[in-house]
Amino acid sequence: MNKRELVQTVATETGLDQAAVESALGAITVAITRALAEGEKVALPGFGTFEVRARAARSGRNPHTGEPLEIAASKGPAFKPATALKQAVLGD
Repeated sequence: MNKRELVQTVATETGLDQAAVESALGAITVAITRALAEGEKVALPGFGTFEVRARAARSGRNPHTGEPLEIAASKGPAFKPATALKQAVLGD
């Protein structure tokens, strides 16, 4: 499902027009992005939690040359699905 299909589905389910749904979806995306940038978690009960996770520095290898290299520590966004979402996907 892409963004257009998501907007159409939500518009059908809610009875809202597609422009309003697209605007709301954009606002949700901005709000989640800002919260993560500020180091906050975003929890959506029944769906899951968005958070920022730290990755430790580690050693790696250049896949082309095989030379060892150091990979710096970093942070990245992560999503942990709620139990209800996991069960819905698994069909439980």
